[in-house]
Amino acid sequence: MAIWKTPASPEILNERSSGLFADLLGVRFIEVGEDYVLAEMEVKDKHKQPLGIMNGGVSCGIAETVGSTAANYAVDITKEYCVGLEINTNHLRPVKSGKLIAKAFPFHLGKTTHVWSIEIRNTEGKLVSINRHTVAVKKR
Repeated sequence: MAIWKTPASPEILNERSSGLFADLLGVRFIEVGEDYVLAEMEVKDKHKQPLGIMNGGVSCGIAETVGSTAANYAVDITKEYCVGLEINTNHLRPVKSGKLIAKAFPFHLGKTTHVWSIEIRNTEGKLVSINRHTVAVKKR
């Protein structure tokens, strides 16, 4: 059974993110499943730190972007909205180049909070970071 209370598709999610932080990072939504969202981002020089690897803050930015976007479609956005409360990121593997795939899926969908897992993998399927994102569900 799908968890989405507001219609969601990659086109809808990308349109909603147009011109915002997701665009700044280069995050594009590519799939909406029954209980998950997938997004991708190409690692570019602007994402790197002086050592030539992706800055860890980029993983946090991807995770918060994908997790918060997913959370907002798991509620009726005409009545509620979700905002981040906390994010925890464990960096597991450095990235110098290539495409990243982020998958967000819920651990908990409550009336006042959600807890989401966001796994970020490289094109070989190896974990780059694991992230836990807690959001508050607010009334409009």
